[in-house]
Amino acid sequence: MSGGGWQAALSLQLQPAHARTRLARRRHHGPLLVQRAFYPEPPAPAGAAAAEPCHIYVIHPPGGAVSGDELQLEVEVLAQAHGLLTTPAAGKFYRRGEQRVARLRQTLRVDGGVLEWLPQENIWYPGTAVELRTEVRLAGSARFIGWEIGCAGLPAGGLSLQDGSVRQSFELWHGETPLLLERLALEHACLGARWGLAGHTALGSMLAYPAQAAQLQLARECAARANCADTMLACTLVDGVLSCRGRAARADRLKQAFIELWCALRPELLGRRAIPPRIWAT
Repeated sequence: MSGGGWQAALSLQLQPAHARTRLARRRHHGPLLVQRAFYPEPPAPAGAAAAEPCHIYVIHPPGGAVSGDELQLEVEVLAQAHGLLTTPAAGKFYRRGEQRVARLRQTLRVDGGVLEWLPQENIWYPGTAVELRTEVRLAGSARFIGWEIGCAGLPAGGLSLQDGSVRQSFELWHGETPLLLERLALEHACLGARWGLAGHTALGSMLAYPAQAAQLQLARECAARANCADTMLACTLVDGVLSCRGRAARADRLKQAFIELWCALRPELLGRRAIPPRIWAT
């Protein structure tokens, strides 16, 4: 650990081998790592477009990031490989100190394979200062399903983001074509305003590519079942990108709504029934 905080990096490469996806490369520096790949799903049938998926849990042993920490994740999925990445617990970003910022950068490349990026929610503690950047680069026949969920403050304890701030960006590309470029600036004033979260503390986006009108209709049917007084989902389809946006009073409810969407969409988009990672049940 340097005077500027933890510096951690993790690089993974997934490739097909004998009809099964293998974790071919695993390099890490600092407290960001994976232990092994899991195979809870049935083998790929003969002639399948992608190999048997592997489930990978990205682990951050400190359990949270503080001011000055810089975490970097790079994932590469080769043609015909299929990876599902998640985390064993919520990511936590604690109160800033000395006006420094905690940074997390994630670069996900899918070269004709399949990637499911399904991390558990990020919790932004009161007074935090965070910069989050996720870049997804697709090529060829790549397919992608992913989500990111955030919780502003500690609603169970009645604590808001207070004087904290979150700067978040998400980019989805296919080759040199930008499919989705988003920027989010979240501060205390956004939480209660009607143009912001209107009193909700959890927000998130779920994306799927490539999608068609049939998947949009299915997503909207799922969203209609999930929508209630404290949870709201809305779905759109633009340039083949299915975007499902949500906000809720609690992050666990929003995450459960996204899980239900994933369970409905995965067979349609990836040709596989949804088998949740075992770590979600612990």
